[in-house]
Amino acid sequence: MKQVVTKEYASRLLNCGMVILVTSAYKDKRTITPCAWHMPLSKNPAAVAVALAHKHFSSELIKKKGAFIINIPQWSLLDKIIIWGATTGRTIDKFKTTGLTPEPGHMVPMLPRISECIGWIECSLLDVKEVGDHSLFFGEVLFVEAERDYFEKKYWNTKKVDLIFHLGARFFFKSSEYSEVT
Repeated sequence: MKQVVTKEYASRLLNCGMVILVTSAYKDKRTITPCAWHMPLSKNPAAVAVALAHKHFSSELIKKKGAFIINIPQWSLLDKIIIWGATTGRTIDKFKTTGLTPEPGHMVPMLPRISECIGWIECSLLDVKEVGDHSLFFGEVLFVEAERDYFEKKYWNTKKVDLIFHLGARFFFKSSEYSEVT
């Protein structure tokens, strides 16, 4: 039997997206924002996009700095992700609150990467489009790095790592082992 779903939940039919952590900074302020709304845009040149609410402190910092870093967490960081999603970087330092280690980016050293993550995509801001209550940040990929134990032969090895996916609200699930289709 079918059911009508309200328009505000249309995104949940399309996206049970992998959780990323967007780090941004400007002057002496820095923050971390969990995000499940993101996508690759182009391979050549490499470009990605992330959608963040206008009200997020990270949106303000990205616009001011013109750069951001995508950090790829694994399941062991979920408890910290819940804290980051429920707090604002306007009033607390999310690195200090959760005890994680900031390290400078390679191409954007003024921005913090999260050392405990397993992958990083450093981006310069190409453009911003305002869409409803969110800003869509287009980023040119400047530098990419991943932990060798988890990213093998150009893919995440989900036999070794549990990536985090978000269903909506407070519901999350782990990646499962991949299958190669021949």
